[in-house]
Amino acid sequence: MRGSGVLGPAAALVLLAAAGLPAASASTIRVAVLENARAVEFRGTDLEVSGTGECPRCGQPVHVEGADILLRAVSRDGGVEIDGEPFGRTVRVRSAATIRVNGREYVGDFEVATNGDGVVVINELPLEQYVAGALKAEAPATWPREALRAQAIVVRTYAAYQRQLNAGRSYHIVASTADQQYAGRVDDASPVWDAVRDTAGQVLLWEGALFATFYHTDDGGYTEAPGAVFAAKDLPALRPVRCQYDSGPHYRWTLDLRLADLSETLRRAGFEVGAVTGIDVAGRSQTLRVQELVVHGTGGAARLRGTEFRRLVGYDTLRSTLFAVAVDGQYAHFSGRGWGHGVGMCQAGAAGMAEQGYRAAQILAYYYGGANLSTLAER
Repeated sequence: MRGSGVLGPAAALVLLAAAGLPAASASTIRVAVLENARAVEFRGTDLEVSGTGECPRCGQPVHVEGADILLRAVSRDGGVEIDGEPFGRTVRVRSAATIRVNGREYVGDFEVATNGDGVVVINELPLEQYVAGALKAEAPATWPREALRAQAIVVRTYAAYQRQLNAGRSYHIVASTADQQYAGRVDDASPVWDAVRDTAGQVLLWEGALFATFYHTDDGGYTEAPGAVFAAKDLPALRPVRCQYDSGPHYRWTLDLRLADLSETLRRAGFEVGAVTGIDVAGRSQTLRVQELVVHGTGGAARLRGTEFRRLVGYDTLRSTLFAVAVDGQYAHFSGRGWGHGVGMCQAGAAGMAEQGYRAAQILAYYYGGANLSTLAER
């Protein structure tokens, strides 16, 4: 395991000249802000609606003028209806001003497309606007400035990587913990914008290429290798490190889980073990996170991956797989550390490093060792 020593001031990333990457920092990104939605409300000023395909309203934009226009989109008969009128399988909604979607304010254009029995709502906007919205959702604006700068670079890199990876799809990234959370429009006076402007266009590269810059709330003392958590290959830039800077509120936690509730959760997921009577850890990673466990019950036993068990219990309930567990009476008692998958940058650790005077480049060098700091090439 690397990273057990104290990071020296010289251990900073080198800022390379524009690397000629295919994505431009000023270009757009397409973000799925809602998936499988039954109905969506758009509210804004002077909205323009245009559809595709064969329908009465397709082929020419419809302008709805006014200061507070409300439009409702639903999926019906294989297409999208706006206020009861068919607009084809895909509809664009635009405004020169901001648009509220189900109450949240956004910048950029929107596309609504059929998605199963509902619709997917895609926000297309400049990448830097997205970075601000994701940074606001993923990090407190009260963080030290250098921690916000580091997080902005990580958010931008992850977004640019997903945009490249999903270039052929209708959207590049999802506005949830499946990718990154995204808060929409950010007020111009927010400290978030200082971090975005200070790092404009900056991304991390491994061997000249973008990569998935995973991050998490709290590592509990050690970060984890991607292969131990995801169906992903291990990258040298994501090697586990010992985090000495984490003093966050989620470093230690406990959970008392009712066995009856756990039994029902497993039953709904297809694991017929009956009433749970015991839980044994069957394997741990090199950072002591649970990789496999066996749940015993009155009707049998089930072997699960630690990550699968956490997903079934709930990511916010069982905060990490770095835990010990004991069954006593009607409860399973968990004692754990950290919050999240543990891969990449520890946000609590990044904040701790910034409070100790480390710069953003040093924070990134600590958690993504061997990566280079570069800029997206504009075109």
